[in-house]
Amino acid sequence: MEINVIPAIINQITKIFVAGHNGLVGSAIIRNLHSKGYQNIVTRTRQDLNLMDKAAVDRFFYQEKPSVVIDAAAKVGGIHANNSYPAEFIYDNLSIQNNLIDGAYRAGVQKFVFLGSSCIYPKMAAQPLKEEYLLTGDLEPTNEWYAIAKIAGIKMCQAYRKQYGFDAISLMPTNLYGPGDNFDLQNSHVLPALIRKFHEAKINKDSTVTIWGTGTPKREFLYVDDMADASVFLLENYSDAEIVNVGTGEDISIKELAQLVQDVVGFNGQIDFDASKPDGTPRKLLDVSKLQSQGWEAKTDLAKGIQHTYDWYLINQQLLRTEK
Repeated sequence: MEINVIPAIINQITKIFVAGHNGLVGSAIIRNLHSKGYQNIVTRTRQDLNLMDKAAVDRFFYQEKPSVVIDAAAKVGGIHANNSYPAEFIYDNLSIQNNLIDGAYRAGVQKFVFLGSSCIYPKMAAQPLKEEYLLTGDLEPTNEWYAIAKIAGIKMCQAYRKQYGFDAISLMPTNLYGPGDNFDLQNSHVLPALIRKFHEAKINKDSTVTIWGTGTPKREFLYVDDMADASVFLLENYSDAEIVNVGTGEDISIKELAQLVQDVVGFNGQIDFDASKPDGTPRKLLDVSKLQSQGWEAKTDLAKGIQHTYDWYLINQQLLRTEK
């Protein structure tokens, strides 16, 4: 028997815990909450709270008693990282989200926002990807470990909603980028990796930049501050078991993306594509009509977003040298 969910009442003094606040998404959510006048935001560093330790998470919830939890904490990475560390990608993500969802419910949290990923959809699903395509086909093998963990998180939110009346919602963002991104060439996603590759090639006066794959796959990119804005918007306005795609509704080929990054960075050499390396999913574009019907659309143009991200990288690159 399904229990009715009473939507949480959210206002500027609501106590909100943002898990993973130092990450790309979490830090953007903090910025967005502050910009909208939210005054009671709780955060914890990894040193202060190990989210893989259930006893520690439970203790935190009972001590702090937040009314809202936004789960932006996850182990993330690109194709190389997913292929190299499958055990960590499934175990760490399952542990983090299980502890947060269960601990939040048992501590009386009124609303839980779970952030998933567009990689939850089948590799060969029709484009653009609609929310109802979840679990209708095989996953992309290069990131199935992360995808399975995120699917489990969605189902856990739905299960706790159905059995306990827990107001948990699940948002599925497309590929994110922006200030605070991971620029490690081994473990980062494609866009920050391209920014770093082109920048270092420019500084080193290299004649070419080599990019994994054929350049033909198409991807959708959402500026992280837009993702944060959508997250807070849905926190305030959405309460349903069904997942919500968060994206721009537009995509671009990796080749076109590389050329765009090349222009922003100002690299004058050639681009070579290494077709011996994996491409990943051929295309991954979200259908965002559900989100748009709720009254939200992305605002940041891709070229402008890349420029903002590159500007941030230029200021912070000395701090990132240890990632090289």
